[in-house]
Amino acid sequence: MTQFAGAIAHVETAGAGYPILCLHGHPGRGRSMGVFVEHLAPRYRTIAPDLRGYGRSQVSAPFVMHDHLDDLTALLDRLDIERCLLVGWSLGGILALESILAQPQRFSGTILVASAARPRGTHPPISKLDLLYTGIAGVLNWLKPGWEWNIQQFGQRSLFRYLVQQHTPATYRYLAEEGVAAYLQTSRHAQQALDRAIRAGYDRSANLNRIEVPCLVLMGAEDRHIAAAASRATADLLPDCQWCCYPDTAHLFPWEVPVRVLDDVDAWLHARPDVVGGCSERSRAGANGPS
Repeated sequence: MTQFAGAIAHVETAGAGYPILCLHGHPGRGRSMGVFVEHLAPRYRTIAPDLRGYGRSQVSAPFVMHDHLDDLTALLDRLDIERCLLVGWSLGGILALESILAQPQRFSGTILVASAARPRGTHPPISKLDLLYTGIAGVLNWLKPGWEWNIQQFGQRSLFRYLVQQHTPATYRYLAEEGVAAYLQTSRHAQQALDRAIRAGYDRSANLNRIEVPCLVLMGAEDRHIAAAASRATADLLPDCQWCCYPDTAHLFPWEVPVRVLDDVDAWLHARPDVVGGCSERSRAGANGPS
């Protein structure tokens, strides 16, 4: 755990080795990336900041989305990180794409989780009953994480049904441990900055051909916040990309099927060691080939 002065005032750091910058979504905080950090930290140096306006990086003035990019550049500079891998969940994935477009030399690759260059969803209108059930389910789950009765009576009738498809105690424990605090520590300035970007019709699809680093795109088949079709469209436009889609999961699929997700991440890292400072098969082939 590292404390800084500035827009990013709090960073969760762990491990040693090649650096991996883990960017949370909205709402979120650095600890929201724990499912990835805990798995990767035994082999790599993980850096998971609370972005401006989130977690312990609270601000007193409005800001725009581009300010996150300046913050991340300043963070990497003060940590003396010249090059790293990016892992971004939802909003964090969008910031990962923007970071690579702005400074391609600084990033070796990216893993995009439930994200898209043109983030479009299929979330239905929210009713007062949705809000009531969500409030009850959230409080009870915080008091007694993973309680089956609460999941059946309130969780599956609440807005959680659009965030997850697998209403298991394990998934709800993630919601209790990581989701509640992240929601409560997301500022109105962060919400306003995101709302402005959405209203402006954010779309970076036309620029994806400039991203030459290896990419892994992961998506939940039933995601209503950033639809799987939007993530797949992004994957199709990235020049060097693999993708995985998880059936019967939604926006928070790393908390629904963490073992499958992390296995796929490991398989990609093994196939593309260049993204974590190693030598790829294609690089070795080039080095050993005829001159």
